[in-house]
Amino acid sequence: MKIGFTGTRKELTAAQELELLCKVVQLEPFEVHHGDCIGADTRFHRICELLGIRIIIHPPESNTYRAFCIGNEVRKMYGYIARNWNIVDETDVLIACPDGPQEYLRSGTWATIRYARTQRKMIYIIYPNGQTQIEYG
Repeated sequence: MKIGFTGTRKELTAAQELELLCKVVQLEPFEVHHGDCIGADTRFHRICELLGIRIIIHPPESNTYRAFCIGNEVRKMYGYIARNWNIVDETDVLIACPDGPQEYLRSGTWATIRYARTQRKMIYIIYPNGQTQIEYG
């Protein structure tokens, strides 16, 4: 299974990070994809690195929020929206860690979730309190 990841540029809460670790272990992916931003992407990267999972990085064109993680493969740089859609398109499941419980516009994390819904992907949304909402494609 290939997992795509999207998340807040803020740090994950301890509850989110623990649930993220548990979800990755449970799903047993052979490959993961993320957008190489500071915050949640960096924590996801470290978790997958520790678990020995193959990591594909989809860097943004802008370096403003880039984490410069080192993965097994780095895709071509794209703008944020195209990059996020590529992550969804290349994976089977999306894990998302938003910065709050409310969906809102002008959020890359929520925009990626909305796109994954249109592509009928299974989505795990891990909220700051550690609760997970599962959406079946």
